[in-house]
Amino acid sequence: MGPIDWRELYASNRAVIERAGGAPGELPTGLRAPFHAAPRPAQRLPRCLSPARVARKPGTSDERTFTVAGRTRRALVHPPAGVEPQTTVPLVCMLHGCAQDAASFAAATRMNKAADRFGFVAVYPQQDRGDNPQDCWNWFLPKHQARGAGEPAWIVAIIRELLGTTSHWTIDTRRVFVAGLSAGGAMAAILAATYPDLFAAVAVHSGLAYRSATSLGAAFDAMARGGEDPTGQGRAAHGAMGCLARPVPSIVVHGSADPIVAPVNADQVLQQSMTANRLAAPETCDLDFARPSATSRGHVNGGHTYTRTRWTDRRGTLIHELLKVDGLGHAWSGGAPGGPYTDARGPDATEAIWRFFEATAREPTG
Repeated sequence: MGPIDWRELYASNRAVIERAGGAPGELPTGLRAPFHAAPRPAQRLPRCLSPARVARKPGTSDERTFTVAGRTRRALVHPPAGVEPQTTVPLVCMLHGCAQDAASFAAATRMNKAADRFGFVAVYPQQDRGDNPQDCWNWFLPKHQARGAGEPAWIVAIIRELLGTTSHWTIDTRRVFVAGLSAGGAMAAILAATYPDLFAAVAVHSGLAYRSATSLGAAFDAMARGGEDPTGQGRAAHGAMGCLARPVPSIVVHGSADPIVAPVNADQVLQQSMTANRLAAPETCDLDFARPSATSRGHVNGGHTYTRTRWTDRRGTLIHELLKVDGLGHAWSGGAPGGPYTDARGPDATEAIWRFFEATAREPTG
């Protein structure tokens, strides 16, 4: 079985969006420009210098290189505009989907605007095409599903280097979050399970549960029909946490008309997370998927209707949220108009994800 041709799948996905009333529109400049296009000279990081030694102006994004296990890795880093010197800010790690790159994903989600508005650093690790010719994260291979190995390890290495960087801003280690779309969503679920000590919460948009597949063939099956028993997958996620196990709040966003990753995966991601959190903290997180704390319906003017479901723990803290969008295809909800994996008719997933992160951030310890 060969790799998925995401560029061919785009055509069918675009058709779903258009049938639901969306218009492709003109592709924004940020979506047209490839990640590897030369940035403005003032933003170029000299490859001979460590990121920690280069002064940066808040509010600008630039490609940065990191040496991880002897290999050069790239990421786009966007500090918030207008931060005061030595300000402590959160960090949101954003993982692109297949047939995307860091720059196009930043433009599609408009997360940088949210970073400027709400005051957090956004970092977009870039998959190496040599590791996957479709620019996908290899979420379906066991060597990338464990702590200290594969793609999770080097993504975390980039974040940890940023945590240790002395610059205009300081990252609050209690407010480090991870979010992703599609394959990036599946990788975000892996990171939440394998690094619960680092990530305060996770957002999975149109993605799949941790270890819902352990081979390429199984990946096709999971995308079409979902993974195996989500309760068993929850036990697997809890097992991956090991002695570091703790509740990791999760928000899941998915479209009802997704032709690429079946909507059943949204329920499975949430059920897995709920099971893992219950095992990690049964005294507070004994939550039932069938018994949410609150459910509401909404409608975006001129756009999609949606259902928002929330679960709070025994202390009243928001732990899980499920945002199901009627008629949304395989696309970032409320993203920039005209992108291959965005649907501008909302609801705004970027704002919903940040609001969830903000509501679930860990309390200070000690």
